[in-house]
Amino acid sequence: MKNQMSDVCRESYGFQKSIVIIGALLLIIKFAAYFITNSVAIFTDAVESIVNVAAGCIGLYALYMSAQPADKSHPLGHGRIELISASVEGAMIAVAGALIILEAFNDLLNPKEISSLNVGILLVIFAAAVNFVMGTMAVKKGKANRSLALESSGRHLRSDTASSVGIVAGLSVVYAGMHFGYDLYILDPLIALLFGTIIIVTGAKVIKKAADDIMDKADAEILGKVAESLIEHRSEDWIDIHNLIVIKYGSTLHIEMHVTLPFDMTIGEFEMENRLLCESVSAKFGDAVDLIMMPEPCKEFSCIHCEKDCGSRRADFIEGVNWNVNLLSQKYQHAYGNRVVIRDLKERGI
Repeated sequence: MKNQMSDVCRESYGFQKSIVIIGALLLIIKFAAYFITNSVAIFTDAVESIVNVAAGCIGLYALYMSAQPADKSHPLGHGRIELISASVEGAMIAVAGALIILEAFNDLLNPKEISSLNVGILLVIFAAAVNFVMGTMAVKKGKANRSLALESSGRHLRSDTASSVGIVAGLSVVYAGMHFGYDLYILDPLIALLFGTIIIVTGAKVIKKAADDIMDKADAEILGKVAESLIEHRSEDWIDIHNLIVIKYGSTLHIEMHVTLPFDMTIGEFEMENRLLCESVSAKFGDAVDLIMMPEPCKEFSCIHCEKDCGSRRADFIEGVNWNVNLLSQKYQHAYGNRVVIRDLKERGI
C-alpha cells in the first residue's frame, strides 16, 4: 500500500513541478506583453501569473509533505497540509484581484497610452492556451490522485485561462477600434476591473473549499462511490451498515462504518468480513484507504433484515435494508422499511 501511495504522490509532485516551471516562463511572457503594450488589462493577467507561480511553489511543498509517511506525531499522515496550501493559495488569489482593481482605478484616473496591442494579444493567447492545457491535466490528475493541492492549482490555471480569454476579447475590440479611428482605450481599465472582481470571487471559492475540507465536510461524490462499492460487494453477513464517515487526508481516504453482524460470529469470521469490506472499497479507490469497521451484534429487530440461516432467529426475514448514501450515513441501525431509526429498542437494551 505504501508503495502505491508513494507512486501516486510522486506523480502529483512531478506534475506540480511542471506547473511551477511552465508558470514561471509564462510569467515572463505576460510581463513582456505588458511592457510592450502598457495595457492595464494585460497587467491583470501578469499579476495573476505571479500568484500562479507563488501558489505553485506552495502547492509543491504541500505535495512533498503530504507524501511523507505517518509517524508518531502525525499518525494519520501529513495530507492535511494540502488544505493549508489551498487556503493560502485562495488568499493570494483574492489579494491579487484587489491589487488589480486598485491598478485599474489608478489607470482610469491617469490614462496611459497603449501601443503594439497586436503583439501583446498574441502573447496572451499563447499563454492562455498553455494554461488551459496544464490546468485541465492538473484537475484530472488531482481528482484521480485525490490531491486537493494539485486540483486547486489546476482550477486556478483554468480560471486564469478564462480571464485571459476575456481580456483578449476586450482588447481585440480596442485594437479594432484603433484601426477604425475610434477611441476605446477606456475599455482597458474597465476590463481590468471586471476580471479583478472575478479573480477575487475565484479566490473566495478556493478558500471556502479548503475550509469545508478542514471542517471535514462530507464529500457527496466520494460517499456515493463508497456506497456503490458496499452495495456491489455486499455480503449476506452484513445485516446493516450505518454511521458511515469518510474523511480525506491528502490522497488517503479514512473510512469508518458501523456494521451489524450475526451476534454468534467468531473472531475469525469477523476478521474475514473486515477483509471483505476493505477489498470492496479498495476495488473502487485503490489501496490508499484506511478503513475501520466497528462491529455491532444483531438485535431482535435485525432478524427481519437477515437471510442467514441462524439457530437464534427470533423473527422471520421480510426484506434486506436497501442501502443508499442517506441510510448508510445515519447514526443508528435501521428498522423495517428503512424509514424508522430504532432508538427506543436500543435504549431498552433489546
